[in-house]
Amino acid sequence: MQVAEINSEVTPPKDHLGAIAGQVNSIRETFAGGRSKDYQWRVQQLKLIKKMTLAEQENILEAMKKDLNKGTMESWLSEIGSVVSEVDHSIKHLKKWMKPRKVSTPMVAQPAKSYMLPEPLGTVLVIGAWNYPLLLVLGPLIAAVSAGNCAVIKPSELASNVSNLLARIVPQYLDKEAFIVVEGAVEETSELLKQKFDHIIYTGGEAVGKIVMRAAAENLTPVTLELGGKSPCIVDNSADIEVTAARIVWSKWMNAGQTCVAPDYVLIDKSLADKLISAIKGKLSEFYGSDVAQSQDYGRIINERHSARLASYLGGQNVVHGGTVDIAEKFIEPTIVMDPDLDSSLMKEEIFGPILPIIPLDNIDTAIPFVNGRAKPLALYAYTKDSAYEQQVLNQTSAGMVCINDGFMFAANSNLPFGGVGSSGMGAYHGKIGFDNFSHLKTVMKRSFMFDLDLRYPPFTDKKLSLIKKIL
Repeated sequence: MQVAEINSEVTPPKDHLGAIAGQVNSIRETFAGGRSKDYQWRVQQLKLIKKMTLAEQENILEAMKKDLNKGTMESWLSEIGSVVSEVDHSIKHLKKWMKPRKVSTPMVAQPAKSYMLPEPLGTVLVIGAWNYPLLLVLGPLIAAVSAGNCAVIKPSELASNVSNLLARIVPQYLDKEAFIVVEGAVEETSELLKQKFDHIIYTGGEAVGKIVMRAAAENLTPVTLELGGKSPCIVDNSADIEVTAARIVWSKWMNAGQTCVAPDYVLIDKSLADKLISAIKGKLSEFYGSDVAQSQDYGRIINERHSARLASYLGGQNVVHGGTVDIAEKFIEPTIVMDPDLDSSLMKEEIFGPILPIIPLDNIDTAIPFVNGRAKPLALYAYTKDSAYEQQVLNQTSAGMVCINDGFMFAANSNLPFGGVGSSGMGAYHGKIGFDNFSHLKTVMKRSFMFDLDLRYPPFTDKKLSLIKKIL
């Protein structure tokens, strides 16, 4: 996932590097004081996240428009509404999540009771992303707060307007002794990574993910890495092509393709390829009009550098739709590439933009080996009416998340974890999974002073051993 990159395209930092260590230590001291462990404090902060998001929504919408040319509907559904929904879900279930989790106790330890007690990890570093600059900061923050942690927030410098806004409004709404926002780029991020945290969550690309993980290893800090990769989309011969086309267009070209779980390429039987392409073209025209550049619902690439990167992917490819590029305007038309060169950057790198390769196969049965011959993706999509083929895909492939017959609708379900596998990430969040991710499940056993049998105490005898074998 090409997000949260470290480069120099930023607003001058507001935080002096020398102050970062003191700021982090201040947040750690707040956690040490114990206030964040309180149920009422957690609920209050969650409610304030929701209040902040709704009260500042016009400013948020404006900032997203400036950063990514996101329309109101898309911004609300994919970011503001998602934050509100996640807060509501967490508040509804938090009391249950916090309760001790009883487990059975074996005979050898009786009389006793055993349970796991969720406790917060401490101070969390949230390194956000530019493609969904609100959701990918506040989503992890909601999970961290629910679990009773304090946090340092590092928004992406590339979405500078949203970053500036978060730096302004977070201290206005949330407990400023428990949460801070640090803006900046490579120097600030590097300085943050030198500090001692109890957990780091990073959303971004694999290369920077390795940097984060190496830095975290110095302090033995656990990490959650939300990365990405090339998420495949398999269209089986039994699929409803019209519905499939609509859902592919929605999930691929939302946010101009800058979504970590967007379908990266499509695998389809060559006999159906032209039919699918025709249906996709029709849906693109229906959704965005004849002149996509004028659509209020079609975004822009985050910056000129990424625009140039995406434009370079089209060299030598068979473009069958779109292909218009205006780097100065950060505009790339929805583009379809037929039968791409498998050794090209288009098929080796995560696209993270509005280009969709269609790969026709002699037989759809070769789709699974094609997927398995590459790194495990963050998401996998299969469009099929054939339940046997559906099970074949589920049983024979590995991906962080799978959706059958739609795009990334799993992200709308707070009961499902959001996370990758292998090089597409580690750890997950959303709902209870997020609460657990930012908690330590502390093992507790409480025993009685009664019935203190001497079987386990020396001196050991054959009789004691015989009895222990029977009990165990």
